[in-house]
Amino acid sequence: MAKFSGMKINPKTFHRSQIKFYVILIPMAAFVALPILFIVSHAFKPMNELFAYPPRFFVRVPTLQNFRNLVQLAADSGIPFSRYLFNSILVTVVGVFLSILVTSLAAYGLSKLKFKGKKLLFEINTLALMFVPIAVTIPRYLTISRMGLIDSYMVLILPLIAIPVGLFLVKQFIDQTPNEVIEAAKIDGASEMQIFLKVIMPIIAPAVATVGILSFQLIWNDVVGPSLYIDSESMKTLSFYFSTLAALVGNPVAGQGMMAAASLIMFVPNILMFLFLQSKVMNTMAHSGIK
Repeated sequence: MAKFSGMKINPKTFHRSQIKFYVILIPMAAFVALPILFIVSHAFKPMNELFAYPPRFFVRVPTLQNFRNLVQLAADSGIPFSRYLFNSILVTVVGVFLSILVTSLAAYGLSKLKFKGKKLLFEINTLALMFVPIAVTIPRYLTISRMGLIDSYMVLILPLIAIPVGLFLVKQFIDQTPNEVIEAAKIDGASEMQIFLKVIMPIIAPAVATVGILSFQLIWNDVVGPSLYIDSESMKTLSFYFSTLAALVGNPVAGQGMMAAASLIMFVPNILMFLFLQSKVMNTMAHSGIK
């Protein structure tokens, strides 16, 4: 192992030279973790602790009553809580799968295939990065209405499967794949789809994981779609139901516990998915040209 001035470089096990990094990083990690700990603790606080003064960071007498009230409120409104949960899971799983498929195929075409207008299409995608979702709400609604997708599951999926930043990241990742690898596969008789599935997909796995995270967060937390495009209450998602808690409860004070529980339910899948795939996300950033 290389040494410099008697100090090991990147030791595989703990070395006293690493102490200075721990002194800086551990307090920073603890500070970043505080909001997460608060969300978890807040969701299990009984009513008296939610409004205690001075406020308490950690719960002292944890309770599940906030979650029970949340489920009961949905049942009283006529739609079981499980229905909202099913809708969210269905839309998110299908949406993430289609988003990864469409983004990967489009990125491969823009990166390795030759066709007229390729550069223009990529420039349009780059231009789309400048637009916030609210700017395209009206034309998106008119397009969806004319396609006859109002009040269907697809209306919650199709508008969100195209992610411009995801396409940009995956294309930059594929650009670094040597053309010789693709040419060798063609010589062996592989079709374009076989090259994509067996050669490109394993290489861009980190970028695909990043697209999956972005797509998951976008669809799982989407409130605009169920609000604008869905009329049937039984087809609305968990995020929409949670966004209407204040109106359903009527009393913001009495609904604080349920809102805290709802925040935790929406937050946990996002953080778990990111933690599980974080190494691949970092790898994508390192190879996508974003420094």
